[in-house]
Amino acid sequence: MTQRDRDRLVVLKKAHKKLITQRQAAAELQLTERHVRRLLIRWKEVGDQAVVHGLRGRASNRKLSEEKRSKIVRILSGEVYQGFGPTLASEYLAKKHKIQVGREALRQIMRKAGLWRGRRRRVEEVHEWRTRRSCRGELVQWDTSTHDWLEGRGETIYLIHLIDDATSQLTAWFVRSDSTAENMRVFWSYLEQHGRPAAVYTDKASLFQTTPKSSRSPTALPVDEREPLPPTQIGRALRELGIGWIAAHSPQAKGRVERSFATAQDRLVKGLRVAKVKTLEQANRYLVEEFLPWWNQHLVVLPANASDAHRPLDPAHNLGAALSFVETRQVANDYTFRIDGQMYQIAKSDVRKGLRGGSVRVEKRLDGSVAARFQDRYLTITACSPPPKAQPKPAKVRHVPQRSKQPATWMDNFQLHDAPSLAQLARSGKLDRL
Repeated sequence: MTQRDRDRLVVLKKAHKKLITQRQAAAELQLTERHVRRLLIRWKEVGDQAVVHGLRGRASNRKLSEEKRSKIVRILSGEVYQGFGPTLASEYLAKKHKIQVGREALRQIMRKAGLWRGRRRRVEEVHEWRTRRSCRGELVQWDTSTHDWLEGRGETIYLIHLIDDATSQLTAWFVRSDSTAENMRVFWSYLEQHGRPAAVYTDKASLFQTTPKSSRSPTALPVDEREPLPPTQIGRALRELGIGWIAAHSPQAKGRVERSFATAQDRLVKGLRVAKVKTLEQANRYLVEEFLPWWNQHLVVLPANASDAHRPLDPAHNLGAALSFVETRQVANDYTFRIDGQMYQIAKSDVRKGLRGGSVRVEKRLDGSVAARFQDRYLTITACSPPPKAQPKPAKVRHVPQRSKQPATWMDNFQLHDAPSLAQLARSGKLDRL
C-alpha cells in the first residue's frame, strides 16, 4: 500500500465516522460523491484493501509474451541491426518483420538484453538557436558530407544536402566526388524542382569562395583591404541566376544542415546496411525511394508564413549556360580560338564587327559540349585541327678533321738541352754583338 492509498484510507474512515460529509471527502480526494460512496461500500466488504486498485499486481493484457520477446532479441542481435536505437529498431521490426512493439517497451527489452545502453545527455553550453526564416525558399543551406556511407561495402561516395531553412525540406544526392560539376548537377535538379531560392547558405569552401593568397611580406595589405577576388564558377552562376550567397563563419552557424547530416549518418547508414547497398546507383535509389520520403513526411515543419519565396525560372535563365565552366578567350585573326588544347572555328555567317581580336565567353557545359557567346549572341563553332607546324630545317653537320694519332716530329732536330744558358752567353760577350 502506497502513501497515497493510506491518505485516502484516512479520509474514508473520517467520512465513515461522520466526522466529515461525503461531499467534503470527495472534494479532499478529488473524486465524485458517487465514487466516495462506492469506496465506502467496498471498505465495509474487504477492509483497507478497498483503496487499492483491483488490477494492481496483475500482468497487463498488452504484455508481450516471452516467446515474442525472445524473437525480438534474436532479430536485433543480428549483425545488420548493430547500433540500432529503440525508435529505429521498432520501425524496422514493424516494416520488415511485422512485429508491432512500442519504442518504450522495446527500449526496456533491449536494455535488459544488453542491446541498448541509455546515455545521459549533458548540456555543456547553452546555445540560443537562430530563428528559422519565415517562408519556404527564403534561405537554403547547402553542404556536402564526407562519411563512410557504405561501411566499406563499395566505393567512396559523398552526400550533398540542400535543406530549406524554414521547413527543413530536404533535397539530397550521392556523388562520387565533392567537385564543382557534381554540386552544379545537384543544384540544377533543385532549381528544376523548386525554382530559384532567395539565397543559399554555405561554408567558405573553395567551391563557393576564392581563397585569398597569404603573403609574408610586411608591406602586404590585410585580406579585408585587398581588391575583391573573382568569383568561383558556382559564385558566378549564383549571380547570373539572381541568387544571394551567405557565408557561414563556423559549422555551428549552419547548424540545420549539420544536424541533418548527423541524422543521415545514423539512420541512412543503417538503412543502406539493411538494404545491402553496395553501389552509388543503389544508394541513390534507396535515398529517393526510402529515406527522403520518410524525412519529408516526419521531419518537415510548417513555415511561419505560407507564401513561397522561390522564384520561377524565366526564359532568360539558361541553366545550361549559368551552371557551366565559363572562361574568356581571344579570337584570332582567322576567327578561331583555343581552349583546353582544342581549336574551334567560328562560322562565317556569325562573323560580325569587333569579333576579330575580341573576347568571347566560352562555356564548357556539364554535358560535355562547348558554347561560345560574343556580346549577347551565341556563335556557331566547330572543332578543327590547328595547321601543321613548319618542319625545321635539318642542322648542318660540321666536318671535324680527324687528328692523327702519331706523335709530332717537327721538333725532333731542335736540341734545346745542348744550347748555352744566358749566363754563359753574357760571360762570353756574345750578347753584346746581338
